[in-house]
Amino acid sequence: MDAEKKIKLLRERLEYYSAKYYQEDAPEISDAEYDSMMKELMSLEKEHPSLRSAESPSEKVGGSYSKKFAEYVHRVPLLSLSNAFSYEELLEFDQKIRERCGDISYCVELKIDGLSVALEYKKGKFIHGATRGNGQQGENVTDNLNEIVTIPKELNQKVDLVVRGEVFLPKDRFLKLNEQQEDLGLPLFANPRNAASGSLRQLDSNITKDRNLDIFIFNVQEWMDNSDKEKEQELNSHSKQLNYLDDLGFKTISPREHCESMEKVIEFIKYWTEHREELLFDIDGIVIKVDELNKREILGQTAKAPRWAIAYKFPAEQKETTIEAITVQVGRTGVLTPIAELTPVLISGSTVSRATLHNEDYIAMKDIRVGDRVIVQKAGEIIPEVHAVMKDKRDGTEVVFHMPHTCPSCGAATQKIDGEVAVKCTNFACPAQLKRRMIHFVSKSAMDIDNFGPSIVSSLYENGLIKNIADIYLLKEKDLLQLNGFAKKSASNLISSINHSKSRNLNQLLVALGIDFVGEKAAKVLSKNFSSLEELEKANLDDLMRIEEIGLKTAQSILNYFQLEENRAVLERLVEYGVNTKSISGTDQNSSKVFSGKKFVLTGTLEGMKRSEAKKIIETCGGEVMSAVSTSVDYLLAGDSPGSKLKKAQELNIPILTKDEFLVMVNE
Repeated sequence: MDAEKKIKLLRERLEYYSAKYYQEDAPEISDAEYDSMMKELMSLEKEHPSLRSAESPSEKVGGSYSKKFAEYVHRVPLLSLSNAFSYEELLEFDQKIRERCGDISYCVELKIDGLSVALEYKKGKFIHGATRGNGQQGENVTDNLNEIVTIPKELNQKVDLVVRGEVFLPKDRFLKLNEQQEDLGLPLFANPRNAASGSLRQLDSNITKDRNLDIFIFNVQEWMDNSDKEKEQELNSHSKQLNYLDDLGFKTISPREHCESMEKVIEFIKYWTEHREELLFDIDGIVIKVDELNKREILGQTAKAPRWAIAYKFPAEQKETTIEAITVQVGRTGVLTPIAELTPVLISGSTVSRATLHNEDYIAMKDIRVGDRVIVQKAGEIIPEVHAVMKDKRDGTEVVFHMPHTCPSCGAATQKIDGEVAVKCTNFACPAQLKRRMIHFVSKSAMDIDNFGPSIVSSLYENGLIKNIADIYLLKEKDLLQLNGFAKKSASNLISSINHSKSRNLNQLLVALGIDFVGEKAAKVLSKNFSSLEELEKANLDDLMRIEEIGLKTAQSILNYFQLEENRAVLERLVEYGVNTKSISGTDQNSSKVFSGKKFVLTGTLEGMKRSEAKKIIETCGGEVMSAVSTSVDYLLAGDSPGSKLKKAQELNIPILTKDEFLVMVNE
């Protein structure tokens, strides 16, 4: 293949994989594979300068931004970093820097594997936040960033500035999130970075809040008034600026180190290459930055990256093993997911014995067979993946895998959906699907039934105590006491949670029903356009297609759901057992806005009421919930164990409400 065709192909592939990574949060190749392709492209473009283009992925910041959010224009671009993959490359980088600038030092930081954001503060108060996007324009995700507790909403000084940070998901929270995804039969997040990106870019900020994201701040992007400019001149190194950000109340990148030579930098890298497993968060490399700001001005930047910084990328730890079998897992919607059963192998400190193979097309693309010797690595150091097949080690005994024509759980026929890669079980009553649907039904994003985890659902199902979602509302304490792990109090608490869930709004019920393509966003749209489940059930295709946010696929899926007799029978039972099927937003649109213009802060534990429920009530009644007590707050709603917010509210003479007083005001 000649150079021009090779460059064209590499650009197309990199654009495709970049979109999968940044826009869809669904990477299809590892970072190492992407970096290798980018390196090859840059080498070819260097050899053939006449073929270079400003539109090449090698010249652009990798991300893009979604039209789902308002656009935010970065006054100071959020650039990418050039990469190094060897110590030799770092020494070359150091030599070039010193040839231009003389003596310099470096600030060396861990490279957090997350999502880059800019945070804007006016008079010390957080006012806007946005994703990096394409470096020039990002997505305004202020509401979601407000749900990250480690982002200070008010600084210790009244300064005007923009800082840059990395939003990430700690390892333990990532593993828990993927356990929930697996229990619900949903695709696993490939790594913490994609989980963080997907969590921050939710249209419902409550989902972001539930994901417990974290952040490290690593740069001052812009000083925005004259007093700040004076501070900028005083803080003439990156290290000094980070220390100042610490004083302001930010959680800055840590650990970090000031190094006088590249040899010291390499010592830092070697240490964290060996010890990164000890960190509570995932890193994919080390960032090396010239510390002196005046030297940075000399070095400048390209359209894509500064010339004064470079990222050393860790090589992925890889091990050779054997695919002993390929099994199939059935999800909530009936989708069959192939799983590679591996000869156990130790990678990055843990034993790996299974790896998802995603779908039949993925297996065919990589030509994966049972019996193959394969290279396995952990994507983002967490999720095991089959990186490569060692075809030269085949001996002819390997077996080509085909998706089964019958469901491994119930034996019903399977079907490949037109236009999709998924193969599905066609039996709606499939036991594997039923169990997954019940796990989804009780989950936090659906009916939000406390203390009703996947293991309890499985135990109840396997003991014949529940066969579908309606059976959940027939459970009695005596049923639960038959199971291991239940005492009278825990059984009573679960029954109470089940009964409490009957009052959930229509949008939560729609999510819980698990209708294909009806997620939280679509459910909210539907509950605004239909006053009840019964009204939605009577809707035809034209009724649904008149709703701008509902597409043909979703509309057809809704119609198909209500056409199934077994679904209608379950819904009738839910109504019979007292589950709410009305839309609060649909029936109470003209309700009194008793809290119009009022600001609340919530603290402590409200007996019998979740904070999320109190927040919804306040917002429905025209109020706003704030995260911190200040003179602008009108009420503090306080429960048990209220903490420091109560003391501050008392000092500021802010009215303090009990839950009962709050409900009296709502009812009035």
